[in-house]
Amino acid sequence: MSQAPGARPSPPSVYHERQRLELCAVHALNNVLQQQLFSQEAADEICKRPLSQLALPQVLGLILNLPSPVSLGLLSLPLRRRHWVALRQVDGIYYNLDSKLRAPEALGDEDGVRAFLAAALAQGLCEVLLVVTKEVEEKGCWLQSD
Repeated sequence: MSQAPGARPSPPSVYHERQRLELCAVHALNNVLQQQLFSQEAADEICKRPLSQLALPQVLGLILNLPSPVSLGLLSLPLRRRHWVALRQVDGIYYNLDSKLRAPEALGDEDGVRAFLAAALAQGLCEVLLVVTKEVEEKGCWLQSD
């Protein structure tokens, strides 16, 4: 079917969620999938469920992005900034390698690091990035099979 000269084709129907609260990850997923498939609750559940399925021995380390209070000396301000924290296993013990700590903080074994992650996720507004080797990433073996 031809259009009249100078007529513009109608734009395609594109699904687009606008930013609401701090749900940009949910909006990004739905925008990529071109429909509203994820809610905040569903995304939170997905984040909590793989926590128990993480094959921690396959993970080189974890990087967390957490809310961090802002203070001026002894005065704490009602502001929150974001802070990146590294977790890593060394000789069978997992450590919190937060650059704000005076020294590494031992978290213990896998149960200890899982408890730390669960507490961080329970506070909300926490992102967890897994650092794995290229081989682990290609095989997808950072999750335990059911």
